[in-house]
Amino acid sequence: MNKKDIANIRKQFKINNDLLNIHEIFHVYILKESSEIYHHQSSPFELLEQEQQELFMDNFKKVLSGQLDEKLFELKFQRDVENNSQLILHQGLLSNDTEEWKSHMLRLVEKMLKDKQYDMDIVITFIRGEYMKPMKRRNEEAEESERDKVYSHSFILCSMNKTQDPKKELLFDYVEKEFKYNFVVDPIINLKAPISGFLFPCFTDNAADVNHILYSTGKKYEPDYHFMEEVLNAEEIMTAAEDKIVFEEVVRKVAGDQINTSTLSNVYEEIHQVLEENEEEDTPKLDYKDVEKVLKSSGVEDVNTEKVETAFKTVIDDERYELKANNIIPKYNSKSIKIKTKAADISISPQDLRYVRQVKLDGKLCLMIEVEENTVIEGFEMIPEALFEKAKENEE
Repeated sequence: MNKKDIANIRKQFKINNDLLNIHEIFHVYILKESSEIYHHQSSPFELLEQEQQELFMDNFKKVLSGQLDEKLFELKFQRDVENNSQLILHQGLLSNDTEEWKSHMLRLVEKMLKDKQYDMDIVITFIRGEYMKPMKRRNEEAEESERDKVYSHSFILCSMNKTQDPKKELLFDYVEKEFKYNFVVDPIINLKAPISGFLFPCFTDNAADVNHILYSTGKKYEPDYHFMEEVLNAEEIMTAAEDKIVFEEVVRKVAGDQINTSTLSNVYEEIHQVLEENEEEDTPKLDYKDVEKVLKSSGVEDVNTEKVETAFKTVIDDERYELKANNIIPKYNSKSIKIKTKAADISISPQDLRYVRQVKLDGKLCLMIEVEENTVIEGFEMIPEALFEKAKENEE
């Protein structure tokens, strides 16, 4: 799935939407002490009160929120795995019987509880439903509405939410005209911040892809590898942050530990160009040959195929590994590059990196930034100082 596919299904999660039909909702309550199922129940989603529906709809949207390879990960199922989750989910998707569907979901819950101890009570919620995506009209003169023909997608979505103890509060009773201590023993289910979840199957080009599952983690760059591999039976993945580290290590192996800002700016510019040239492609990728080309075009000296291939083998032990271009480049048009010094931290955009230099002045390292106009600090314009003229005078 690309971000457009994810955004399209996420925006369907709103009540009274004729393009979304949630058949059933199934809750499983897990106790933290024993990691056992304390209670489970299912009901038709349409029978829930509207306020409840709204709470769950917001929660489901949060499961599908975030950037790919940061908070959302499209995972490929492993092959030849015993008690395979792909088969369990597929059977659940095709089941027309509520009890049968529940039994499949409980099999998944059992896998979630195996070798896992939660430090708080957990509620695992499953829904199964169908969302329709209108086909685009072929021309403006077509008499049929775009709603007359739709792509129909059946899906299962899972959300895992932690519980929290209710707050102890002091209330004022208007009738009795007295202050009262309010204490509620029932735990509160936190639907504002799901800790994990998934969508099955993935959808690409308006077609279901049962060989992939979209996994959601609670925090960016913190996927639960045990959950992905042992519960979902998915193959290993790399986060965007890990991809970036791999790229930086490869460049360091090839170009050395030191690189000037102009060359680094050229590297980012070359990768940005790759993204622009492959806009229609979901995730443009760079193998070691592409990285070699980028480094050569950027002005890095002494670059050859063997050197880059060896760097890939050393860093990631796989010379065939492909880096996702949008993972390794800082976000353009944003101050996404951080320059840290003892005196100050500075944030600039990748395209402005070429205006930054590190120079030596009077034996001291200085950071120089080329600017087109006077710099303003707290409303005051800085006075230009001829530092280099002073340095030259001192030398004479």
